[in-house]
Amino acid sequence: MMKSQHRTPLRGDASAWAFSRRVFTEGMRDGVPIALGYFAVSFSLGIAARHAGFTPLQGFLASLFNNASAGEYAAFSLIASGATLAEVAIITLIANARYLLMSCALAQRFAPGTPFFHRLLIGYDVTDELFGITISRPGALNPYYTYGAILLAAPAWAMGTALGIMAGNLLPLRVVSALSVALYGMFLAIIIPPARQNRVVAALVLLSFAVSYACGVLPGIRALSEGTRTILLTVLLSAGAAVLFPIPVEEEEAHAQ
Repeated sequence: MMKSQHRTPLRGDASAWAFSRRVFTEGMRDGVPIALGYFAVSFSLGIAARHAGFTPLQGFLASLFNNASAGEYAAFSLIASGATLAEVAIITLIANARYLLMSCALAQRFAPGTPFFHRLLIGYDVTDELFGITISRPGALNPYYTYGAILLAAPAWAMGTALGIMAGNLLPLRVVSALSVALYGMFLAIIIPPARQNRVVAALVLLSFAVSYACGVLPGIRALSEGTRTILLTVLLSAGAAVLFPIPVEEEEAHAQ
């Protein structure tokens, strides 16, 4: 009987994190639609950066080193209002706090013995979309897949911001709003495939939509920042799903191979 070519990486097995042209190009392929969406969305973000007094180069560097729409928009708004550096840092940390959860989830997917610098480099650009395509891959995480996606996504986000600053208020507001719709299209592209394959995932997606909307209108909880609400909902829904619908050990091992 022919043995399967796929195997679970052993401790210290460098093949789990070694460079693979196939894996790298797969990451670039999956990063193309993300990069296009990032370019469109960050273009409108650049307009907010211009209102805060950023030059195109400053906006480019800000987006290159902080690839986070909510965090950047909050920072640009605070800078425009004359907030202190400490206030900007704290609000940005709160707005981006959900990425801590995503990073913890990705950390569990690395093969044992993966060098620390791979974890550090991937941690540089953990976004909703890049997390979605990375975490959905079976087996141990090969960092070069994520590198391929980042190679396209990060520069597109930064260039979009710089061009948005240069364009300023030349574009009509309706056009800017239309560009922002691209981000929601990326979210749908990430969640629809797994939802179609698993009814539990589909139910959780619908439930998360409903609960998220409710939290945005209910007194008290709607006063929380969007990032804080996202963290609370992520923890509660994922914990509830883990308790009520645990993945059988056999199925988990099959996905790891």
